[in-house]
Amino acid sequence: MRVSFERQLNEMHDKLVEMFSFVEKSLKDSSKALVTKDKDLAREIIKRDKITDEMERNIELICTQIILRQQPVASDLRRITSTLKIITDLERIGDQTEDIAEIVLMMSDDPLDRDLPIINDMYEVVTEMLKQAIDSFIVSNIDLALEVKKKDDIVDDLFDQAKDKIIDSIKDNTQDPSQAVDLLQIAKYLERIGDHSENIVEWVIYTHTGEHKDF
Repeated sequence: MRVSFERQLNEMHDKLVEMFSFVEKSLKDSSKALVTKDKDLAREIIKRDKITDEMERNIELICTQIILRQQPVASDLRRITSTLKIITDLERIGDQTEDIAEIVLMMSDDPLDRDLPIINDMYEVVTEMLKQAIDSFIVSNIDLALEVKKKDDIVDDLFDQAKDKIIDSIKDNTQDPSQAVDLLQIAKYLERIGDHSENIVEWVIYTHTGEHKDF
């Protein structure tokens, strides 16, 4: 009985790591699509969202089957509960990378020299946050999970800077207004991705401590 249970838990774990990696790739590719105005890559990212949704459903099914058949308790139940919460945040990150890709498809080919650097800074931090969230889950490292919170504060600050900078570019006519609005929306999506990564590590911590509290 326990051998079968462990096999199911391992399958759940492996599928979750696979979903982590898939969503991480879409996040990185959305940055590349924006910088290079790569419409084909943007279309590919949009198509991937259906795969992300399917991954979420498959993991939900595995978790449900474990709960119904094995009736887990204590740390095993926390592990399953956390997995169900984490895949929701991963799916939403996937949605936001799709949203960014859709914006890239609609953007003009005008250069983004003025406001792109701070967007790139946001990308760098949120990508690292997601990577650390993945690693903290895989190696059960609570200290690494706590590092993600520090980076979320950085993302929030960068978003405020991006917002001010983009609004200024509209006021002084140094950037096309529609493109500036697009960049502001992308910055907002990145800020949300940072929030979802923070949510993920809260569940990583809960898995190992039994405590769930907002930072």
